[in-house]
Amino acid sequence: MSSKVIEEKAWEALEESVIYYHGQPVGTIAARDPDIDALNYDQCFIRDFVSSALLFLIKGKSSIVRNFLEATLKLQPKTTQLDCIKPSRGLMPASFKIQSFNQQEYLRPDFGDHAIGRVAPADAGLWWILLLRAYTTSTGDKTLAQREDFQEGIRLILQLCLVTRFDMYPMLLVPDGASMIDRRMGMYGHPLDIQSLFYAAMVASLELLEPTYQKNQFMIQAVQNRVGPLLRQLRENYWLDSDRLNVIYRYRVEEYGEEALNQFNIYSDSIPFYWLAKWMPEAGGYLAGNLGPSQLDCRFFSLGNLMAVISSLTNEEQSHKILNLIELRWSDLIGHMPMKLCYPALENGDWRTVTGADPKNRAWSYHNGGNWPVLLWMLTAASKKMGRGELAHHAIAIAERRLLLDQWPEYYDGPDGRLIGKESRKFQTWTIAGYLLAKELVANPDHLDLVAFDPYLW
Repeated sequence: MSSKVIEEKAWEALEESVIYYHGQPVGTIAARDPDIDALNYDQCFIRDFVSSALLFLIKGKSSIVRNFLEATLKLQPKTTQLDCIKPSRGLMPASFKIQSFNQQEYLRPDFGDHAIGRVAPADAGLWWILLLRAYTTSTGDKTLAQREDFQEGIRLILQLCLVTRFDMYPMLLVPDGASMIDRRMGMYGHPLDIQSLFYAAMVASLELLEPTYQKNQFMIQAVQNRVGPLLRQLRENYWLDSDRLNVIYRYRVEEYGEEALNQFNIYSDSIPFYWLAKWMPEAGGYLAGNLGPSQLDCRFFSLGNLMAVISSLTNEEQSHKILNLIELRWSDLIGHMPMKLCYPALENGDWRTVTGADPKNRAWSYHNGGNWPVLLWMLTAASKKMGRGELAHHAIAIAERRLLLDQWPEYYDGPDGRLIGKESRKFQTWTIAGYLLAKELVANPDHLDLVAFDPYLW
């Protein structure tokens, strides 16, 4: 089937996913699978809508993005809650649903209180800031972001992220399941996916916050104080390549004081050096999945690494090494469908222990090593940004062989991504939008301005 036909069918499916509030387009539902109960897939998720929103901006359909930004901002709690089971001030909802009562429409938000695991989404507010920046960049309209309610919304999200805490590191502390990987996967603490989004959102906020507003001055200074240390921490302590592995292999433990090299007291016995020495190509490298006391999670997490390249969180050499790794380990990370959410999967007893025996996290399935087509647009953006367009073309060609025939699944299972996900929804909106967005980024790399950042100079 030709690429043109696939694109046409994808656009038809995307248009059918649009939802309307008071007669105006306000977002897209997560999926339209006619064969499986909707559960919460009939809602509009902030993180899901981002790929659709970027596509709408590229096509000049900015009104739906503006409506979405305004609607979700109104759902953000603006006052401190004394009730501990109410959403915190500044928290953005994971999703919202349009409901009717007495012939009146209203938006019902979900802050994680209805989600599986009841975990509030740490990434929703970060994606919201990035989408507001994309809207401003695309339309050239700064008046929306400059409105007092939007300036307050940005401040409240940042206050939530920069709040006083027990931590003494620049990373953002979050619970397991607080990001796109919204099931337990051993990602509590400082997972890379959140840190990459946190960094990008802080840099974006420096573009969006008006320095002439008195209320913004303290927040701008707080972000500037945080973003540099976060950048250094991730580039230095999360980075893994052959040279870095040799350093970690010879770590001394039980070190004290400011001069300690092994700041997190990581024991070399906890690192799978045998596997890494075979898997890590000499020309490759990547950011580890997590870092904490006696812990270095050596899994490769795609969203965090790709967003690090897109946002210039990684330097030029590191960015190329990440793409080298993807290219040289193509069968592992791409296989039959771009691309693995994380690699390798937790297997045998580990998946039961770490994930709580969640059956959706069986080895090489869903969050635990499944392939997620939505990542195609991030892979494309990272590749085009670094002048490695051949990777994007190859990945898109692989996706086009199956996505339409398989009816746009949410994810694929198996070590090589050959099987449609066991409980994967079909007509998944971000799968459709991710494919179309990748095609647009290949056709016109100037659209990278919506998501990419120049290196931040602190």
